[in-house]
Amino acid sequence: MFTKFRNKFPISDERWIEYTSYFNRIEAPAKTTLLEEGEVSKKLFIIEKGCIRVWFNNNGKDLTTQFFFENQSVASIESFIKQFPSPVVIETIEPSVIWWISKNDMDKILEEVKEIPELRDRFIDMIFQRTFDYIRHFVSFIKDSPTQRYLTLIEEKPQIIQRVPQHYLASYLGVSTVHLSRIKSKLVHKK
Repeated sequence: MFTKFRNKFPISDERWIEYTSYFNRIEAPAKTTLLEEGEVSKKLFIIEKGCIRVWFNNNGKDLTTQFFFENQSVASIESFIKQFPSPVVIETIEPSVIWWISKNDMDKILEEVKEIPELRDRFIDMIFQRTFDYIRHFVSFIKDSPTQRYLTLIEEKPQIIQRVPQHYLASYLGVSTVHLSRIKSKLVHKK
């Protein structure tokens, strides 16, 4: 898993071996909860294979905020960094192969690499990308119709459309599964 990332990190082979040894591999079936809402996040995950969704409960309805796929990292960043209860649930959608690292081990690595500008910048970019995705998704709920959100998803993130079950997709778009079916039907008839 980690060999494909090796050339992206300017550190010695000894350090690389040490850092990758902190990761633990798990195989998780679909619908495995990796982090509960309200639990303090103590792990960061990297997906080797599979799909993970992040969601929260809103008065008995689950609202999906993000999806993650191969070679992406996922955590309840707010909880992982600040060590307060997670506002979200992290759950596998597909059978997945996942690597996880503990908060303590990640802190050790970050402490050591913060003096290496390229690595520090990579970690900062990862966190900002997640925030940027949240903001774009939030703004789309204010400015775009559900149909426009669906069309944007088709254009920008087609793998979500291809791999995610319809009820999770509807939750992500902020509509019912019936409304999503109507949107798809109207788009088919326009063609």
